[in-house]
Amino acid sequence: MDIRKILEDVKEDKLSIDEALKILSRLPFEDIDFAKIDHHRKIRQGMSEVVFCEGKTEQQVLKIFERMIEKGEVNIIGTRASKELYEYLKENLKEDIVYYEVARIVCAKRVEVKKNPKGHVAVVSAGTADLKVAEEAAIILEILGNNVKRVYDVGVAGIHRLFSHLNEIQSANVIIAVAGMEGALASVVAGLVSRPVIAVPTSVGYGANFKGLSALLTMLNSCANGVAVVNIDNGFGAAVVAHMINSLANGNL
Repeated sequence: MDIRKILEDVKEDKLSIDEALKILSRLPFEDIDFAKIDHHRKIRQGMSEVVFCEGKTEQQVLKIFERMIEKGEVNIIGTRASKELYEYLKENLKEDIVYYEVARIVCAKRVEVKKNPKGHVAVVSAGTADLKVAEEAAIILEILGNNVKRVYDVGVAGIHRLFSHLNEIQSANVIIAVAGMEGALASVVAGLVSRPVIAVPTSVGYGANFKGLSALLTMLNSCANGVAVVNIDNGFGAAVVAHMINSLANGNL
């Protein structure tokens, strides 16, 4: 549904007001039994619905992708996708599909989008064990048209590694800080820069880490200003917020 075209058609008397009202009043989602696909989301939010693949069957994911492709959507993203799911989609989808193994992301009908040209998003991670979550954030950001600078393995156990990257972190429009264990990286970064920091706790850590709960609480209790926190392992959620902030900085939202 292209609202601008509908309004232009009404203006040029190609479409009556009643006809336009009938089109606009249609339900903006498609019910396919096991899922209700939100085809209207790109109009409301600037990006299409993203498919969370974990917990869905291969056939269900395929059907959702097929319906979104038929509706003309591009850069259809699936998160938490296994290599086996990618192979299945590659075999059964008519469109090209790309797999980002570390990030566990599949993307169908990949086309270049208009870039946010001014500045970048910095994705900073504490350790190599946090890469799955950090890469989920970085890849989502790149698919959505953001310039990304990765600064990995700069956790507080060797804080001098972080200091050597301060210029590229400070120059970002927004920073995503990904950390497990005690989750202190977000507070350290936020205390050094004048940019918003989106903190992502990961489930990386020993027993008392409680699968990311200790890192989450550390980030929520940060005494540094400018820290916002998303849920454990939610690289995707952090990427969407960072994309919105970066788009605002570029005047594109």
